Amino acid sequence: MAEMDNTTIEEAFETLEELVQKLEDSDITLEESFRVYKEGMELLKYCSEKIDTVEKKMLQMNEDGTVSEF
Repeated sequence: MAEMDNTTIEEAFETLEELVQKLEDSDITLEESFRVYKEGMELLKYCSEKIDTVEKKMLQMNEDGTVSEF
């Protein structure tokens, strides 16, 4: 997961699309499909965490200390 730290969400989604195409290939072995599936799940988790971070940054603190959506 450390190598994904500099990966953008867009790049991760592109990689996910490539992984889906690999899984749809009828020539893929069972072992390879498990590896690709695991990689895809890790990418999905990474994307989810990145999106959560962006959502939290979209909150704006008001003068009275309350937080509202930006």
